[in-house]
Amino acid sequence: KAIVLCYNFIIMIELTRLDESKIWINEYKILTMEETPDTVLTFTTGQKIIVQEKCEEIDKKIRQK
Repeated sequence: KAIVLCYNFIIMIELTRLDESKIWINEYKILTMEETPDTVLTFTTGQKIIVQEKCEEIDKKIRQK
């Protein structure tokens, strides 16, 4: 089940950091996703974060909106 948040027409998806905290991500700001084996998201700003979800799960969340 994908939970999607729409705030002022910005579509965001909920992901989980390694410490179990939840984070909302603007899907349009994701530049790359890679599994190293942790999933590293790189944003258009150059910032990187590591999340628990695999690339395939993130892709499904984006496509389910």
